[in-house]
Amino acid sequence: MISDTIAAVSTAVGEGGIAIIRVSGPESISQVAALFRSRIPLTEAESHTVHYGHIVHPGNGEIMEEVLVTVMRAPRSFTTEDVVEISTHGGVISVRRVMDILLQQQIRLAEPGEFTKRAFLGGRIDLSQAEAVIDLIRSKSDRAFSVALKQVNGSLSQRIGQLRQSLLETLAHIEVNIDYPEHDVELLTAEYIKDKSRDVMEGIERLLKTATQGKILREGITTAIIGRPNVGKSSLLNALARENKAIVTDIPGTTRDVIEEFVTINNIPLKLLDTAGIRETMDVVEKIGVERSKAAVNEADLILFVLNNSEPLHEDELTLMEQIHGRQVLCIMNKMDLPPKLDKDVLLKYFDESAIVPMSVLEEEGLDKLEEAISELFFGGKLESGDLTYVSNVRHIALLKKAHKSLQDAYEAAEQLIPIDMIQIDVRLAWEQLGEIVGDTAADSLLDQIFSQFCLGK
Repeated sequence: MISDTIAAVSTAVGEGGIAIIRVSGPESISQVAALFRSRIPLTEAESHTVHYGHIVHPGNGEIMEEVLVTVMRAPRSFTTEDVVEISTHGGVISVRRVMDILLQQQIRLAEPGEFTKRAFLGGRIDLSQAEAVIDLIRSKSDRAFSVALKQVNGSLSQRIGQLRQSLLETLAHIEVNIDYPEHDVELLTAEYIKDKSRDVMEGIERLLKTATQGKILREGITTAIIGRPNVGKSSLLNALARENKAIVTDIPGTTRDVIEEFVTINNIPLKLLDTAGIRETMDVVEKIGVERSKAAVNEADLILFVLNNSEPLHEDELTLMEQIHGRQVLCIMNKMDLPPKLDKDVLLKYFDESAIVPMSVLEEEGLDKLEEAISELFFGGKLESGDLTYVSNVRHIALLKKAHKSLQDAYEAAEQLIPIDMIQIDVRLAWEQLGEIVGDTAADSLLDQIFSQFCLGK
């Protein structure tokens, strides 16, 4: 039973129109009421009403801030507890003054994610919905936001619940046959277990089928832009970002370090890494940049290999093509507006025709073809649509795979007519592993780890 009251600033630090301080706990309304002066006492306020007044110093009654206070009584609040939200003027000083007074009233500063954790413990949301709140905040595209919003609303929870219910029925069937063996037909029970296991495995497989797309929507595609100096890497970054993020000059070696930028292409988030030109150099600083570029290439999910169409292939570029062969690569023939000197036949020895994209970044030509190529490479041209539930969380994916393995073991054991009390172990393990996704069987240490990723006011 949670008995203490917590408070935290729920809006970003800095200047703004308003700032919001959230207070939650069984005594939150009375504790804030002791500091709040308005026409109607806060303890008499109806739920989901907003009240104008002032926060005053508890000692001398001095007015500390002009505020609007919103009251939400349990259980009709995010945390399922009494919640008070104090809207102050959006400045660092005003927020600090109100927070200082609150923390003097036996109200403690909330831990990261503690409001959402209380919502979970209060049964308002399950663990998968709580984790989707993080995804909602960190979304980098409209599609990622929509996927997270569906999970916050329980789309994944519903699917997991259906699978677990099917396993629960299987476990109940097994229990009856263990308790009343004289009525059991072992062969029929084995067939029942196989049918149920197969159905749930197919359901898990449908969810895992979305895992690659879901993970990309959640985390983005780490994309390294590589090539020799002065081939147009920084210009490409600026074109994709639709603004001048990187310095562009005719001087080779202008980019000395890896520049990061998030962009969204066809609703696909990309984490772009504009790297220093990869070449042999005696310049100490440039050499460090080249080493960092090589490290970025190793970590990348996608490589945009930029070549200058107006120059013959250089030995450094042939070496690079050998190194990145077999990776997810799109080869960009830049500067198509200039007389061609690049031998495309050599490129075709390393890349498919569909992976070679002719462009003129300067003339803004070919950008649409690059966007289509990226979408085709990772999603076969388009994202799944409709009511599909994406699985995007690495923890969820791992648990689904474990549950599938447990059910595969149960299926094979039923085929071999192994005693059903032994098969029951694998079926129960799968039920628990799916339960860990929604938090029914999650350990306290796991909960602490998950909610520690949240910001203070969430």
